[in-house]
Amino acid sequence: MTSETTENKRYLVVCTGNYCRSQMAEGWLRHLGGDRVDAFSAGSKPKGGVHPMAVEVMKEVGIDLTQSTSNHIDEYINENFDGVLTVCDSAKEACPVFPGAKSVLHHPFEDPDHPNDPDEDPIKCFRRVRDQIKDWVQDYLSEELQ
Repeated sequence: MTSETTENKRYLVVCTGNYCRSQMAEGWLRHLGGDRVDAFSAGSKPKGGVHPMAVEVMKEVGIDLTQSTSNHIDEYINENFDGVLTVCDSAKEACPVFPGAKSVLHHPFEDPDHPNDPDEDPIKCFRRVRDQIKDWVQDYLSEELQ
């Protein structure tokens, strides 16, 4: 009988501010990927924290972002990743080349801190974007973790 050990899949989620969307995506990757995934997030212009509403809406689904930090992408440039995922258009444009990334995937999500519909209740916008990110991460991991 042999025991096979496999390394966790490593993912970096990139957004401009590393304030809302990338933090939620990192939380979903950790939650849905469990002990098979190591997830990180960073920004091209990090704001230095996590948006309080992102923390609140993720807490509603059992994911704790209170210990999350807002990091700069330069901290990860020399690391190896199975995937670098950009979740906003400006981050895609500002994202440097990650030589150790096996793949780079872009999916823009609405910025819940600056919603398309200014009349939408802010918490509803955060919940909607949270759920969209969850669906996307679930689909992505179902392919990645086969």
